[in-house]
Amino acid sequence: MNKAQFIAALAPHFNDSKKEAAHAVDIVFDTIVRTLHKGEDVMINDFGKFKKVDRKARMGRNPFTGETIKIKASKKARFLPAKGLKDVISGERKLGPAPKPEPKPVVKAVAKPVAKKAAKKAPAKKKVAAKKPAAKKAPAKKKVAAKKPAAKKVVKKAKKK
Repeated sequence: MNKAQFIAALAPHFNDSKKEAAHAVDIVFDTIVRTLHKGEDVMINDFGKFKKVDRKARMGRNPFTGETIKIKASKKARFLPAKGLKDVISGERKLGPAPKPEPKPVVKAVAKPVAKKAAKKAPAKKKVAAKKPAAKKAPAKKKVAAKKPAAKKVVKKAKKK
């Protein structure tokens, strides 16, 4: 699952707003990154622990040449899964049902005014549509005028034969 799929899975919990779900995901990730940057650990119960680890300089080997190289000291992020997560993955513990998003309230009264508004807007659309063909007729006349001489040429050719 990538980030976009994760946001899409969370969207129903945010009233089908991917924008709000994306904002929530970004806040969670940003908070974890900033806390690790400070050097603090992030512990989420029954999920795991994110922590910053200092790796010492060491000697390594280039796999292509076999040459021994020196690897610099570095800082890495490490995730340690909690016992609850390990148990679920191994199958020792079963997951409960997934939390369901709150059902959307069905408002029938809103649907009727929307239909009335749409009916009121329909005549306005017809007026706009009536104006557009008038604008399109002018270029159409040019095309018709161009086609008439071509038709005459065909007739003349037929007379010559």
